[in-house]
Amino acid sequence: MFGSGKDAASQQPVECLGIKFPNADARRQYFVEKLKEKLKDSAFRKMEGFPIGNDEDILALSDPPFYTACPNPFLMEYVAHVTKGRPDNQEYKRLPYPAALEDSRNNPFVNAHSYATKVPHESVMRLILHYTEPGEVVLDGFVGTGMTAVAAQLCGDLSSVEGLGCSVDRKTLAIRGKDGKPFSRFGCRFAVVSDLGPAATHLSYNFNFPFDE
Repeated sequence: MFGSGKDAASQQPVECLGIKFPNADARRQYFVEKLKEKLKDSAFRKMEGFPIGNDEDILALSDPPFYTACPNPFLMEYVAHVTKGRPDNQEYKRLPYPAALEDSRNNPFVNAHSYATKVPHESVMRLILHYTEPGEVVLDGFVGTGMTAVAAQLCGDLSSVEGLGCSVDRKTLAIRGKDGKPFSRFGCRFAVVSDLGPAATHLSYNFNFPFDE
């Protein structure tokens, strides 16, 4: 769990970027201190998109390393961690996605915060499953409300994948389409999502970050 609430689950040991912490609060405190040090770097503050605001507000709004209210200085560390051990010389080959994306917009993720061009996460899941393998990183630089990150996580949720009309082989983790042919493998993907709009990053964070019920 990544949340920092005060219930029993949030006080369990957590691991973040390969570092173990006694609980989520300790994880946040550690990375907040790291971010505080980074904010003293004048070159960092000159980055395009750096917000107009004082350090206290930036730190209060941030939950590093997952979300920062400024350019995220932990980005490359995150990518390096989640791709650790993956071969970098694998041949990549995918045919264009062959079908229309006609998923309904009537689902909780859309209804919670809808707008005219919002894409249902199911459509994004179909594309991610087609073009990526489990554990790979997907980049979305125009985050909207974070449906790419939602979709990347749900590629590792059995009911969500089967809800696309696919079947999952429990032994090989192969995903088969309606035609019975395997086209992907079951497993969550990682997402890096960003946007210059504070409202977009705020919504994306809250759609994707676990919370205490």
